[in-house]
Amino acid sequence: MPRALSFLPASPPPFLESFFRTDTLALPWTRTSHRVEEGPGSYPRTRGHLSEKLELMEQHSHEFIKFLILPMERKTSLLKEDDQLAVTRSIKEGEEVKTAVTSFPWSSIKGFVSEAANLVLLRVMAWRRMVPSNARFLALDTEGKLCYSTYQDLGFQTIQVDQKQAEVFIVEQTVHSEEGIPMSCQYYLLSDGHLAKRIQVGSPGCCIITKMPLLREVDEIEPRPVFEKKPLVWEEDMELYTKFLERKEELRLGHASYLRQHPEAHALISDFLLFLLLRQPQDVVTFAAEFFGPFDPRRPSTPGLGSSNRPSPFRSLEPEGDAGSGAS
Repeated sequence: MPRALSFLPASPPPFLESFFRTDTLALPWTRTSHRVEEGPGSYPRTRGHLSEKLELMEQHSHEFIKFLILPMERKTSLLKEDDQLAVTRSIKEGEEVKTAVTSFPWSSIKGFVSEAANLVLLRVMAWRRMVPSNARFLALDTEGKLCYSTYQDLGFQTIQVDQKQAEVFIVEQTVHSEEGIPMSCQYYLLSDGHLAKRIQVGSPGCCIITKMPLLREVDEIEPRPVFEKKPLVWEEDMELYTKFLERKEELRLGHASYLRQHPEAHALISDFLLFLLLRQPQDVVTFAAEFFGPFDPRRPSTPGLGSSNRPSPFRSLEPEGDAGSGAS
């Protein structure tokens, strides 16, 4: 049984980033369409592979143009080969088949929207319920030549699908050929982007689905939870308090081990404390500097016997009172 288009929305190219939100879109890889054909007209089928930026990797299109006298089949294949886009077109009219191959430098088709990318963009437009203003992109016309295409918002309409009433969003795409007349197609899109109907302007035929697809509901984004900051009392936290005790014991054992390996440190500190308590100086910092100064290897050596009143590098040469009397 025929079914609706089956494809997912995708991240837009750079020229649409201001219009589409890229954080809510999925990556497309394959696009396949199945439609019901009614009356004479053009009935295309497309299968393609796209990158996350909607750049075309590969696309195969098969279009059957139904006429009353002589039907025509048109096949188009687009394939990215290194820095080239190879386009192979095959047209069959009756028993006659014509084939042509064209290549475009990849740098010259920046902003090119293929048919597969067009299906993705149409679905995103249906989701957004709007068409970007002044939307104009590179495209290929029916002769396989580069041109530009535009999109127009035709509003909303209610149609009958599978004996059910459905509201659709209508978008018209027009391909402006450099040589021929413009070709327009109207796409009737359901709320989740499924294509319900396609009409080629000027053609008596159309494509329409016969069974109502299962519509995808809009995902409700739940707000991020907000957690209040609470003061951390680490003494009451069993895990943190255990780590504190373990670290404290580790440091105690390390210090004790160091002092056992260096008994001179204990003797040096004991001598200083004993000397400090005996003298009880008012300036403890200067007293400590004078006590430990001789241990500095960079300090010049002094004679073993010297005056007990020799000048100290840590004190002024004259007491403040004597300096004042001398100046007077």
